[in-house]
Amino acid sequence: MPHVREHIIEGTRGAVAVHEWPHPSPRHLALLVHGYGEHAGRYRQLAGVLAGHGAAVWAPDHMGHGRSAGERVLIEDFEDVVTDVHAAADLARAAHPGLPLVLVGHSMGGLIAARYAQRYGAELSALILSGPVIGAWELPGRLLALDEIPDTPISPSALSRDPAVGAAYAADPLVWHGPMKRPTLQAFVRTLEAVDRGGDVGRLPLLWLHGDDDRLVPLPGSRVGVERLGGDRLTERIFPGARHEVFHETDRDRVHAEVIRFLDASLPR
Repeated sequence: MPHVREHIIEGTRGAVAVHEWPHPSPRHLALLVHGYGEHAGRYRQLAGVLAGHGAAVWAPDHMGHGRSAGERVLIEDFEDVVTDVHAAADLARAAHPGLPLVLVGHSMGGLIAARYAQRYGAELSALILSGPVIGAWELPGRLLALDEIPDTPISPSALSRDPAVGAAYAADPLVWHGPMKRPTLQAFVRTLEAVDRGGDVGRLPLLWLHGDDDRLVPLPGSRVGVERLGGDRLTERIFPGARHEVFHETDRDRVHAEVIRFLDASLPR
């Protein structure tokens, strides 16, 4: 596992912590975009896999998440988060000019990554979406219809069939274990609509990963969004029995192998 460094950059709404897993002579850059309520440090295993493939890996903690500034899990405008992720990409490119850039987004990070690809797709060489919140995701509408958002945290058992993953998530002090916030839910709705309107990614290679037992972001709803977003080079890999976090699932080695196969096919040699 490569050593991790932390950088602090000025984001749109305060300081943003950016994790770096360095590589002595990288062949490409990978930018990881984490999901709701969590932080980039949960992706250290994936970072190690990507580093083994020749990537220098970078990953910001979004505003209100992890070690970044802001009220916890409060995101009023996901366009600001996209801008922050772009600033992290600039940091990576400044360290290693001219290398291909791969964007990997999970769950809420898939929504952010999809919007990033619509705004900055010319700067990307490949896009990977894992359990992405795009298309028809009903949760925000259901919660916004209530007078009060219930204090119902994400169930650790919904993440993976590996009980150790859920236990680590439940014990992680950097993970948010409280209720969702109304402005964040409203921002989800607006950004889902923006991605739906934003067009496809054309010739950009896109890999979609999803568990068919994902109860947090059900597969059929994401399919609607992926089919709108995908262009000429869409690859999908659906994992039977897998829950929401395919990178942390019991068959994660298979998931990692699919990622490496996709990168080998998509990146310049």
